[in-house]
Amino acid sequence: MILKASNIQKKYGSIQVLKGVDIEVAEGEIVSIVGSSGAGKSTLLHILGTLDKPDSGQLEICGTALHQLSPKDLAQFRNKHIGFVFQFHHLLPEFTALENVSIPGWIAGKKHSEVEQHAKTILAELGLSERMQHKPGELSGGEQQRVAIARAMLNKPNIIFADEPTGNLDSGTAHEFHTLLFKLRKQFGQTFLLVTHNEELAGISDRIIHMKDGRISSLL
Repeated sequence: MILKASNIQKKYGSIQVLKGVDIEVAEGEIVSIVGSSGAGKSTLLHILGTLDKPDSGQLEICGTALHQLSPKDLAQFRNKHIGFVFQFHHLLPEFTALENVSIPGWIAGKKHSEVEQHAKTILAELGLSERMQHKPGELSGGEQQRVAIARAMLNKPNIIFADEPTGNLDSGTAHEFHTLLFKLRKQFGQTFLLVTHNEELAGISDRIIHMKDGRISSLL
């Protein structure tokens, strides 16, 4: 298993958002988490991606018990093993597509030339060879999303978390994103865990996890 979480609980003030969630994701899977607003989907994704901490419960990624790591070690682990794709991309507007993709490698302390070459390779694979020197404001929504995916993949993470990755895209571009996920899985064996309201994206996933009122209500 790439990811294993058990009895994840989270409370904000008096509101119990997660009420004991268990979830496992195998290598190479594309798994979608669905549910109505307020079900706890994004909170769970952020905890599994180590962007937030649970109040209780256990989380392992690649066999590492993450609650045992120091903040510094956890940040290094996240940079090496985890990638993120968000609805609004979170690209830095003052940097080019190539620079945005390269940032995780620079943070990891890798050689500048090696990082840049790898970033160029990924961008080319995603059909952005002619757009590498463009800044986010000069790119379409679909192109920005592909830059965000390239950035997420740069350090060859074991798992990529995506929070409503097609929520800001038109239907045609969203469909291209769905096709792209399977291409990346086939070429690189990439594992994805997605939170989505998009029925098409959920429907083509290997598994669908339904959440309701802070719990997993069903697994398909």
